[in-house]
Amino acid sequence: MTKTIRAAAVQIEARVADIPWNIEHADRLVEEAVGQGAELVALPEFFTTCIIYDERLFAASLPPENPALEMLKEKARRHRIHIGGSYLEMRNGDVYNTYVFVEPDGRVHRHDKDLPTMVENAFYVGGRDTGLMETSLGPVGAAVCWETVRTQTVKRLRGKVGLLMTGSHWWSDPGWAWPRNYWRQLHEGNGRMMERTPGAFAALIGAPLLHAGHASVIEGRMLALPGTRLTLPMRTQLMGETQIIDGEGKRLARRRYQEGAGVAVADISPGAVPPQAELPEGFWIPRFSAMLHFQWRHQNAAGKSAYRWAKRTGRLKVWEGMRNARGAEERL
Repeated sequence: MTKTIRAAAVQIEARVADIPWNIEHADRLVEEAVGQGAELVALPEFFTTCIIYDERLFAASLPPENPALEMLKEKARRHRIHIGGSYLEMRNGDVYNTYVFVEPDGRVHRHDKDLPTMVENAFYVGGRDTGLMETSLGPVGAAVCWETVRTQTVKRLRGKVGLLMTGSHWWSDPGWAWPRNYWRQLHEGNGRMMERTPGAFAALIGAPLLHAGHASVIEGRMLALPGTRLTLPMRTQLMGETQIIDGEGKRLARRRYQEGAGVAVADISPGAVPPQAELPEGFWIPRFSAMLHFQWRHQNAAGKSAYRWAKRTGRLKVWEGMRNARGAEERL
């Protein structure tokens, strides 16, 4: 992995539960990246739908063969590019946050995010693979959102990959009016952590990194009490920070959420280099506040109970548009 290649990380402004619109939106931005010479393209986590507590999302997962994957395959084949991103994928009755990496010859590599983050627990379960993918570019590591802030991810990939494909769907504050100063400080601190994370993760692994993000403002609900479906209204900014990083952790390109949808483009040289940072002790790479630790545990528990309820009551299912498409094929 010595060749310099043009890489693009895509920042999107997706909508909640609008799968056709989001795929088309991503399609247009991939074309923009290719138009700037990209040979390697990263889409964000959940590029088929934003994630917030909205019960439409129980029926927003896709089967292993689906329109989002077909779009990626078509782009890879037509433009001779490598491309990746994640979406909700249902297999054997459960849903996963599946990162797919597609090669120009049509080969598809998959990684299921290991631990859902907070409300995400309502819509999928964790996977067990390492995120290490053997590709024509050499060994590539996939890591999704908060996988990039956990030491267990570094241990899986450190010194083993020459390229990192990452993406996030990183919330900010819930948009509540009180206490205003606290939420402002949370938003600012969250932004600083999101800004630092791609470079810190690349330096810990020792490989160049593409990070793709979301820039939408989304509205929905927040689960209030584990074991119930009590909710509070929520309106949050997704934090963007679409970046391209070299193997030593230096930022080569950046797009902030304030810039909206678009692409960040830079030339990278895939290949493993000596890690530039020491692995912290403990579970998390950054230091979290006591409140964030509480939110992590509280929302994890609330989300898991919602997932069990949705599965038990038959609400957990593939997107209605897939069933309509299948019905049309059967009629033909």
